[in-house]
Amino acid sequence: MVLFPTSCIPQPLQNWRTSTELAGRMPAVTLESPPPVGAALPGWQAPPAPQHTALEGRYCRLEALRAAHAAALYAANAPDISGHSWTYMPYGPFAQMADYQRWVEQSASSTDPLFFAILERSSMRATGVASYLRIMPASGSIEVGHIHYSPVLARTRAATEAMYLLMQQAFQLGYRRYEWKCDSLNAPSRAAALRLGFSFEGVFRQATVYKQRSRDTAWYAMIDTEWPALQAAFEHWLAPENFDAAGRQRSALSALTSAALQQCA
Repeated sequence: MVLFPTSCIPQPLQNWRTSTELAGRMPAVTLESPPPVGAALPGWQAPPAPQHTALEGRYCRLEALRAAHAAALYAANAPDISGHSWTYMPYGPFAQMADYQRWVEQSASSTDPLFFAILERSSMRATGVASYLRIMPASGSIEVGHIHYSPVLARTRAATEAMYLLMQQAFQLGYRRYEWKCDSLNAPSRAAALRLGFSFEGVFRQATVYKQRSRDTAWYAMIDTEWPALQAAFEHWLAPENFDAAGRQRSALSALTSAALQQCA
């Protein structure tokens, strides 16, 4: 028997060191018994592809990304002088407004990814972008990505509500699986995924190349059976009474989503 260093074993298999251990975790199959199959889905139908429907929240509004949003978005991103917020994006930073304008115009015409501008309710100015992508109605799977929050939007209630509104619409449409993927080195994105109630599913090594560098991709997802409990967690956190007079949260979203997932286990 050969034992490999942990670093050489794909993360989802790191606890399954030998074929004997792996076999012990798999359902036994004999000539007398049929092989195991997934749960039946009687009557299940593929959901429709999402459209550019405006999504209204208490703290923000999501609407179809348009060329007219470019100037406000570029201004909102101006405080990020270092450009670090673009490190793990496949594009940016944009030194010139004209370059960003072209990116917005190209992105606005796409249907997958399907881009939304995030407008803060207090000012109704665009301060961030997010999209649906890898939209696969046949399997009931959809991903959220291309998330770029300006310093104006980051770490606000509107930032969290924007993610909630996109999740809510996906599950209302009938999607079974909602994905989040990021560079495995992107610690803030990985922490955000867990805070929002996604479950870690593993790392795909050397999954892609961007900006002339290799990327290992961390996968996260939530599924439809978890959504009712997670939705209740979000609604609890977003409620005005969850914040004191100074704007400090009374209950942390990470604690609420963790408890919600424990209910579903």
